[in-house]
Amino acid sequence: MPGGLLSNRWAAAFIGACGTGADSGFLCLKAMVPALKAIPGGLFGQGAALRLEGLLREGLGDLRSAPEAEYAVRFLSLLVRKNLFRRHIDSIVRQIERRLDAQKGILEAVLECAAPPEGGFEEYLKSGIKKRTGAPEIRLLICRKPEILGGYRLRIGGFCVDASLKGLLANMAKELEHG
Repeated sequence: MPGGLLSNRWAAAFIGACGTGADSGFLCLKAMVPALKAIPGGLFGQGAALRLEGLLREGLGDLRSAPEAEYAVRFLSLLVRKNLFRRHIDSIVRQIERRLDAQKGILEAVLECAAPPEGGFEEYLKSGIKKRTGAPEIRLLICRKPEILGGYRLRIGGFCVDASLKGLLANMAKELEHG
């Protein structure tokens, strides 16, 4: 099964199991993942999954009685048991976040730029996207891409606005070749 489809199925399963507590469950899950990724040597198989469940429950403290935390513990344990944690956890977490955002009407946009945006450009961009799409909230992810030389590329779903220096130079080259 391709990685994207697998991640999508696991994300759907997690959200379905958490039900109305999916947001809280996701926050618990997201908090636990970095600690698990830092364990040297990796986590594999049944024995590791059982030890992991015990450690996670122990580390929960007061949250131990929260059903959302229990869903996160069981979910992570199952991924370890199935040997899927290391290779797929990042894409599963992204898929869960995307699904929850879609349920809340949050639109994700990716801004690729050579240097960090300055002078309120992020807020200006979010405001413009909100006006054009009608989305109640915009999650703007900023990725530094020095190879675009200057300007920016904005990606929203399958839509891309390329206002990068590299993109403009490539378009000019095409026009000169075909002109």
